Amino acid sequence: MNRRGLPFVFLNAAMTADGKIAPASRRFEPFGGPRDRAHLLELRATADAVMAGARTVDLDRVNMGPGPVKYRRMRLRRGLAEYNLRVIVSGAGTIDPEAEIFRHRYSPIIILTSERATRRHLSRLRTVADDVKICGSTGIDFEAAVRWLRAKWKVKRLLCEGGGEVNGALFKAGLVDELHLTMCPLIFGGRDAPTLADGAGVEHLAQASRLRLVSMKRYATGLFLVYRRAGSRSGQGVTRG
Repeated sequence: MNRRGLPFVFLNAAMTADGKIAPASRRFEPFGGPRDRAHLLELRATADAVMAGARTVDLDRVNMGPGPVKYRRMRLRRGLAEYNLRVIVSGAGTIDPEAEIFRHRYSPIIILTSERATRRHLSRLRTVADDVKICGSTGIDFEAAVRWLRAKWKVKRLLCEGGGEVNGALFKAGLVDELHLTMCPLIFGGRDAPTLADGAGVEHLAQASRLRLVSMKRYATGLFLVYRRAGSRSGQGVTRG
C-alpha cells in the first residue's frame, strides 16, 4: 500500500480478558476505570478527528468531543483546533438524526457511507451533518475514505473509537498504525458480544495484522498496552504515561 496521503490512524479500546469490548446487549457501559477515561481524552487531544461507527453513536450518549477545558487547552498548545472533527461511519446511512451527537454543534460532523444508503437516508443525514461522503458501493472503502479526510479536511491524525466492525475493517485494510488497548480484569462471555475486531476477519494466519508491543503499564484497573504496526517507524504515536 502507498501510505502517502494517508493520515496516521490510531485505535483506542478497552477490552475484557476474554476479548470483548461490550456486553452481548452491545450497549456500552464504561468498564475501563478513571485512568482509561482520562487517557481516551488525552488521545483525543492529539487527534484532528475522532471516528466511530453508527451503532456506537446510536446506542450510546456520546458526543465524541475533546472533553473538559484542560484537554481543549492541550489541543491549542499543540497547534490544533480547540475542538476535533467528528466522523461517523454508516454503510447504510441509517444513523438516527436525533442521536445525542447532533445536539452538540461545536465542531463539524462528517458521515462516511456507501452507495447502499438510500436517497431518503442521505437527505436526512445532510440536514444534520456538515458533510456526507459516499465511499464505496456495498461497503465503506476505508482507504479511499481516510485519504479523502486527509485531502479535504486536513486530517493528519485520526483516532478511531470503534466499534468492532469499524476496527476490523481498518485492520483488514492495513490502515491501523497504532493500537491503544486497555485489558480489564473482567469476563463478559457470549458469542454475540462484540470483540475488538469484528466483521469478516481473515481466512488465513498469513493475512493477520502484525503488531509490535511498544509500551506496557499496569494500573489498578488493568493493563495498558500500546502496539504499533509491524515495520512502522515511531514518531507520531502517543504512549500511555
